[in-house]
Amino acid sequence: MPPSAEAVAHMNARLRLAAATSRAVRAKWLRVDRDNIHTSWLGLMADVLAVMAGGQLAAASGTEPWLQSLLGDDEDRASSDRLIPSSLVGVTGNGLPLADVLMSPMWSALRLVTAGAPVVQAMARGQVLLDLLVRTTIADTGRAADSVGMVSRPAITSYVRVVEAGACNRCVILAGNEYGVSSAFARHPRCHCSMEPVTRDHKPTPTSPKTLYDAMSAAQRHKVFGAAAVRAIDAGADIGQVVNARRGMTSATVYGRTVQATTEGITRRGLAGQRRKNFDKLPGNRYRTARTPRLMPEEIYRQARGDREHAVRLLRRNGYLT
Repeated sequence: MPPSAEAVAHMNARLRLAAATSRAVRAKWLRVDRDNIHTSWLGLMADVLAVMAGGQLAAASGTEPWLQSLLGDDEDRASSDRLIPSSLVGVTGNGLPLADVLMSPMWSALRLVTAGAPVVQAMARGQVLLDLLVRTTIADTGRAADSVGMVSRPAITSYVRVVEAGACNRCVILAGNEYGVSSAFARHPRCHCSMEPVTRDHKPTPTSPKTLYDAMSAAQRHKVFGAAAVRAIDAGADIGQVVNARRGMTSATVYGRTVQATTEGITRRGLAGQRRKNFDKLPGNRYRTARTPRLMPEEIYRQARGDREHAVRLLRRNGYLT
């Protein structure tokens, strides 16, 4: 069978959620005082973070019901291994504090104004960046939740990449690829592709890049691949050779860091912090925080090196599973 209707619906629902969250955040951006951009955006930040928290929580909360409806109960799954949706709220897919990242559009607009650009143009550029950050964050949150939910179910052995309609050429040629259940999901900013689990009884048939290509209209092919690439593919060239699949694709943008981690949820109040119990009070911090970093799910999979039981232990320790 091709990707199930449930998997496609799950992906499309998340796409709509990302769009709705972006519209709500954009409404906040449009309230920025253009004569006082910095202070005005800071004053709106609490409302923006509340909207983002709602979007992230909704994205993560859809995982367990989706897997339940798709696969039913997993008898081998520990009763305690349930995804904690709130564990993925407040950070980006890279483990960066969301509050810090959402300052980027404001700084971008200010830099343009300082360089002499019209305020209208600067604010428009900032809005584009804000939209990119919001949609990517919601999609990353949902995919991280799906990944954690799959790892915690022993019946799921792998996943197949499900490509969204209108995907870019980098995603198209990854369509239908099957990956180990604890493999990080390769994505790019604003990527909304998703994954479908594979079990002994649930085996979606991968949709090949050529199948997707053949289903496109001429206009769609030119938009996604470019005229030169279309000519080459139509002449018999392999799609994977024409398009560099990995260019711009990443499973973790770490900005030079050796470990993909986050400081979110490592105080005494956070579940990840409670499970560490090695607290320090750092200068300038209101709360005592754990000395060891909280690993992001993708970093956990990298460190587990295919050892699923170890991955589940680390997911528990870092507060993603109950």
